[in-house]
Amino acid sequence: MVTSDIQLSSPTSEDGMAVNKLVSACPPLDGNSVYCNLLQAGHFSDTCVAAKQGDELVGFVSGYLLPASPSTLFVWQVAVGERARGKGLAKTMLLALLSRANCATVSHIETTITKSNQASWALFRALAKQLNAPLNEMLMFDKERHFDGLHDSEYLVRIGPIAA
Repeated sequence: MVTSDIQLSSPTSEDGMAVNKLVSACPPLDGNSVYCNLLQAGHFSDTCVAAKQGDELVGFVSGYLLPASPSTLFVWQVAVGERARGKGLAKTMLLALLSRANCATVSHIETTITKSNQASWALFRALAKQLNAPLNEMLMFDKERHFDGLHDSEYLVRIGPIAA
């Protein structure tokens, strides 16, 4: 359902500012500093996806392979701009990322989601279903213990094992 005029690629550090603006326009995502987004787009480009429609960044997935468990892809954020929503872009970006050579040994996907973020829950449940893999959840970062009551609890979502 993604339109053919949206191109997926690895980001570069030049995409960092556009990533920052995109994430800011996608509540309830937590914003990061521009510097953080520059590092994501540069240092972690092998595990991030930039979706562009012409020169406009309309989607971004940031992730990394867990240092202690490189067979686990941790998805940090999935952002889809308003004009690209409803086209299946988020799942398409995740599947494109999983198809890359550097993710060939990925057997599990992890992310964290707040209970109120129904769009993310729907995305990762649909991804697990398409991958024919179980989805498990557990509290990872508690509202009071980790966020001093200033942010909702984040639940670890773990999908896998997934087939190669």
